[in-house]
Amino acid sequence: MSIFDFLRGEFIDVIHWTDDTRDTIVWRFEREGHAIKYGAKLTVREGQAAVFVHEGQLADVFSPGLYELETNNLPIMTTLQHWDHGFQSPFKSEIYFVNTRRFTDLKWGTKNPITCRDPEFGMVRLRAFGTYTMRVTDPGKFLVEIVGTDGEFTTQEIEFQIRNHIVSNFSQIIASSGIPVLDMAANTIDLGKIVHERIAPMIAEYGLELPAFYVENISLPEEVEKVLDKRTSTAIAGDLSKYTDFSAAEAMTKSAENPGGGGGMAAGMGMGMGMAMADRMARRGPWGEAPSAPAAAAPPSPAAAAPPVPGKRWHVAVDGKATGPYTRDELGRMAGEGSLTPDSYLWTPGGPDWQRGRDVGELADLFSAPPPPPAG
Repeated sequence: MSIFDFLRGEFIDVIHWTDDTRDTIVWRFEREGHAIKYGAKLTVREGQAAVFVHEGQLADVFSPGLYELETNNLPIMTTLQHWDHGFQSPFKSEIYFVNTRRFTDLKWGTKNPITCRDPEFGMVRLRAFGTYTMRVTDPGKFLVEIVGTDGEFTTQEIEFQIRNHIVSNFSQIIASSGIPVLDMAANTIDLGKIVHERIAPMIAEYGLELPAFYVENISLPEEVEKVLDKRTSTAIAGDLSKYTDFSAAEAMTKSAENPGGGGGMAAGMGMGMGMAMADRMARRGPWGEAPSAPAAAAPPSPAAAAPPVPGKRWHVAVDGKATGPYTRDELGRMAGEGSLTPDSYLWTPGGPDWQRGRDVGELADLFSAPPPPPAG
């Protein structure tokens, strides 16, 4: 072996790239003066491609494998420059390694709300966000269209451009979809498929594809969500008067559990809420019915002329509990004593639901005259 052969073997290039950043798409093999020696060993690993650029022109693209850089496996290079078989470097080129694996969990979202027409709420503003997966499908095109001469190109440098495509197309699709806001959550998968199909040709022009695209959430502005929450709470509460009483009772309970906190102010507030609640309850029926306006004195209804039924028994509501049964005579004595009034609620087996005394025809005469004064 001559000294020339020995030196040439010692200085053979080994060109390869291992990536531990998880976000680098393109990395340029750095060599002073971009001098690549004849016979250099090129290792392209799975999930990579190697792109040769010679004097500003795309020369060749290598898929995964082990290559010895000679004229027989660089057919395109031979058309660009004559090869000499000596120790000196016969050509000067740049080698770019392109990561062709999938880059996952990339984010997208609307920077500004999207104004839409909703059949229920009218004009609404929506925000949306999600994730997608990106992969380089054409390393040569990606290098020419996007990377240029950047020696290290990361996902952050292309995410902004892809996000713009996603958001602009998503805005058009969501604004013209006609899907009600409350049904958006049930249609995120279909919306994601539509957006994906719409932007795929545009992304392909960069030598990229999006193997997966997801719409994770579509939301209303915070102030609108607060109004919807109030509306939902109202629907769940049902009777607002009962809900108010419940809230007041709960506040009183908390105040009682913390007698030292707030001092006299807390006690005063609790007393005020209690009096207000008692006043509302006093103006309701025994079972929590909504208050009704006090009825003006009116002539007895035609039912008042109905004759009493012998042996009939009546129950009277006192403090939310049913008492009795009482006979008609016993009800008369109670009316005379003042414990039974026209506003008292009564019920008899086989009869209608609880009724005020003044609405029961056969008992109307019990309340027609004021009770006599108590004996002195």
